[in-house]
Amino acid sequence: MDRYSLIVVSDGTSPIRRLDVAKRSVRHAVIGAGVAALLLLGLLVDYVRVRIDHVELGQLRALAQEQQARIDGFEDSVGALEEKLSLVAEFERKVRVIANLPGSVATGGAEVTEVEADELESATPVVPADGQGGEEEFVPAVLDGRSARRSGLHGPEGPRQGERFGLLRRETERLGLVADARALSLKDLVDELEDKHHRLASSPAIWPARGWLTSGFGKRISPFTGRRQFHAGIDIASARGTSVVAPARGRVEFVGTKGPLGNTLSIDHGYGIRTKYGHNEKILVKRGDVVERGQEIALVGNTGRSTGPHLHYPVEVNGKAVNPIDFIFD
Repeated sequence: MDRYSLIVVSDGTSPIRRLDVAKRSVRHAVIGAGVAALLLLGLLVDYVRVRIDHVELGQLRALAQEQQARIDGFEDSVGALEEKLSLVAEFERKVRVIANLPGSVATGGAEVTEVEADELESATPVVPADGQGGEEEFVPAVLDGRSARRSGLHGPEGPRQGERFGLLRRETERLGLVADARALSLKDLVDELEDKHHRLASSPAIWPARGWLTSGFGKRISPFTGRRQFHAGIDIASARGTSVVAPARGRVEFVGTKGPLGNTLSIDHGYGIRTKYGHNEKILVKRGDVVERGQEIALVGNTGRSTGPHLHYPVEVNGKAVNPIDFIFD
């Protein structure tokens, strides 16, 4: 048979109804229903996927915004760090100028050895603007958010984060080099300041005794021979027993009697500087003692060949007699 018969009986009094359906039609209907079910299932799966993608897209957008905020904050921090390094460099420059140390404008010329941040910036590697390598469209590795936007790193669809990350990495590397160079420069500055401090502390800058300058440095008429001769120091006349103080830090290298100078002591101040003190009534230190500026070391006297109580005070630099007045600031 090519047909299906469907007999419908509602109750005993109603007529019997018969419906004949071709087998081919039934088969087509079943196939159609299966296809429709498959299509519906496919649409349902696509809908679920769309919903999932929508949720994930929302999460990715939130994550992208968070990353963008972090990048902006990092860029601001890098910019602030660079400003601080610039302030440190300027402060160091001013200290060098005040102390007249190498690396400052005050010394100038070939003695300027300080490494400047600008020199490091000029040596900073660069990255292609397209991020793909090549020799064209290079942009500097030192870029903040505003310069990045000017260079096209922020397009209409938002910033290209991969390039910004690359630039930030190079910027942090550059700042690391700047910080290392600044640390070395500051260490050199500290060493130079310490050396200058020691030099100043070792410079005979005050009067060794209070009194009257009766004889200066250089040619003079000898009170003993009446002839013109070289006087290698200065004479300070004072009452017997007046305190003689060290004009600078140093180590006592000689204590004793030395010919016409009578009771004498000598101090080595380092840096080739030596001072001597002659005609003392009494010496209050011994050889090897370390003395500080202003410390009492002797008492004015009249020992040796002397016309009256006074202190004979010469200064030598690298073994050569110099005028002590040139060192005295007090």
